[in-house]
Amino acid sequence: MLGWRSKLLFILIVYFAGFATAIYTLAPVDEKMISSRSSRSKERTYTSQFNSQEFAKETNVQMRRFLSFAGDKASEVSELIQAKLAEGRSGK
Repeated sequence: MLGWRSKLLFILIVYFAGFATAIYTLAPVDEKMISSRSSRSKERTYTSQFNSQEFAKETNVQMRRFLSFAGDKASEVSELIQAKLAEGRSGK
């Protein structure tokens, strides 16, 4: 059987998932996302303005920038640690 903590955690997860769903469904729709009415149907259709190629290129650029930054910081930290270790060894 589940303990009261597990039940409470499950209830909180379900509650917040429902809350997030309500916010998602009640969020206003941007008029740019609504395409013009087609001649076949009088319903509004939504078009995606997401371009996967642009997203892939931008993600690639950002990942390379991040990896470059992380590599630079890792080498700086490595040099700092080596200096502190050498300082500690010479102090004995």
